[in-house]
Amino acid sequence: MSDSQVTVRVEGRLGHLTLDRPDKINALNLSMIRSVAAALTEWSEDRSVSTVLIDGAGDRGLCAGGDIREIYEGIHGGDTKPHDFWAQEYQMNAAIAHYPKPVVAFMDGIVFGGGVGISAHAGVRIVTERSQVAMPETAIGLSPDVGALYLLARAPGRFGVHAALTGARLSGEQAVHAGLADHLVPSAELPVLAERLRAGALLDDLPAPGPAEHPEWIDACYGAASMEEIMAELRGHSEPGAHAAADALGAMSPTALKVTLEAVRRAGSMTLDEVLKQDLRVGSRFLDHLDFAEGIRAQIIDKDRQPRWNPPDLPAVGEQYVLSFFEPLD
Repeated sequence: MSDSQVTVRVEGRLGHLTLDRPDKINALNLSMIRSVAAALTEWSEDRSVSTVLIDGAGDRGLCAGGDIREIYEGIHGGDTKPHDFWAQEYQMNAAIAHYPKPVVAFMDGIVFGGGVGISAHAGVRIVTERSQVAMPETAIGLSPDVGALYLLARAPGRFGVHAALTGARLSGEQAVHAGLADHLVPSAELPVLAERLRAGALLDDLPAPGPAEHPEWIDACYGAASMEEIMAELRGHSEPGAHAAADALGAMSPTALKVTLEAVRRAGSMTLDEVLKQDLRVGSRFLDHLDFAEGIRAQIIDKDRQPRWNPPDLPAVGEQYVLSFFEPLD
């Protein structure tokens, strides 16, 4: 069942999926998504498999996200159509969330974007001292997807809003605090946990980490009604962390910021499946917006880190335009 970029095998009682594209930090392409989905379908009826493990090859991380270069090429006429890519990816995310058997994810190292989608909806989510977990989509002119807003909308206070808008890289402890993970263990212990899973253990004895820091300014600033007011609150706060957040947001796509704020607020009253449908609707609309291709160009293709956003500032992004991203698709 393996392809060259996903290693699929049964080891004892364990169905083991390893994303195996380490030179790209295991970035997901459509072939990998299909391989994972096919294995999950097969193992759901296989009585010899009691648990599924998802991890990544190499020492850099589980997954750097979806293959943005492949999506960029699809926007410009390549074989992979972004809408199809996302539709199949979100179906895989939902399959993990609703899987009839325990799914364990080792969220070691870098876990960005689609890496969150393939891990944070699992039943047992394990981060380490090396973990960096983030949804950095606003930096490329897109809104966070893969159902992550379902989880971030339920984070304590406004922590999830902060993470969704800024794309902040969360440590293992912070990822647990945000609701993206469950347990923090040393990375050196992951092979031992994998061996326990092969023997049929449930890993129900892992300790929960202590409370993570939750800065007061996050709740105070991100509770403002609009994106413009959030920026004003951050700029006016006395904490350096608030100023740093404002600086980060100032580099993001204004359209992506306003759409993300609306999306995460809506996600708080939605099911995961509803959020995934919203993600597809919103993402499809971004395909017609210049910022998405421009953000990929600036960050991934040319790497000049100088995106030319259109509109260039928050006041120019009208409310009705933002709401149009959430209209039903044909």
